[in-house]
Amino acid sequence: MMSLTGEPDGEPVKVGVGIADIMCGMYASNAILAALRHRDATGEGQHIDIALVDTQIAWLANEGVNYLLSGQPPKRRGNQHPNIVPYQVFECADGHVIVAAGNDAQFARFAALIGLPELAGDPRYVRNSDRLKNREQLIALLAERLKQLEKGPLVAAMEAEKVPGGEINTVPEVFATDQVAAREMKVSVPHPLAASGHVDLIGNPVKFGATPVSYHRHPPLCGEHTEEVIREWLKED
Repeated sequence: MMSLTGEPDGEPVKVGVGIADIMCGMYASNAILAALRHRDATGEGQHIDIALVDTQIAWLANEGVNYLLSGQPPKRRGNQHPNIVPYQVFECADGHVIVAAGNDAQFARFAALIGLPELAGDPRYVRNSDRLKNREQLIALLAERLKQLEKGPLVAAMEAEKVPGGEINTVPEVFATDQVAAREMKVSVPHPLAASGHVDLIGNPVKFGATPVSYHRHPPLCGEHTEEVIREWLKED
């Protein structure tokens, strides 16, 4: 994964969070659910073998398949997509946005909304296969234009024209958004060591219709549940 991440002329770069641990856990949870279905149907349990490295290989996704089919090792492309153009980060006058024009119609609408409609009719850029061949020339034109635009109005115009993309927010900006509040992705939990009596934590992204997630306990203190565990599992006082 690191070999795919970073700028083309730079060193391999690690992802910003521990994706190996997270993804292995997610694959494991799915495997457990599948094994439970098997047990319910047959009455038999089974051993599940899952490894960190295996899940990372599976997570190579289209880049791994591209290599297996073509024999060509994937290259680092910074924020660019290997198979779609334009699908990358651009600098604006007041920040950065990501543009994900996934098909020719979306590209035509994007070119029009940024004031360069002629690009969609240029034979070098009409189809995605053309844009892949002429990536550098096209990206240079788009980058020059987007530096003149503010990210808020640009993203609003993209949403209106159904062109995928969005602002690139910092972590503080993310937690200040209406979306986080509406989706309850920041929750306040009582905590005995917090000066305010509460700590803010990341909410559960899964929203159940019949059994909503609830938060009954704060993150445990060191050794807080030792006696409880001993009583419950070892049956000792």
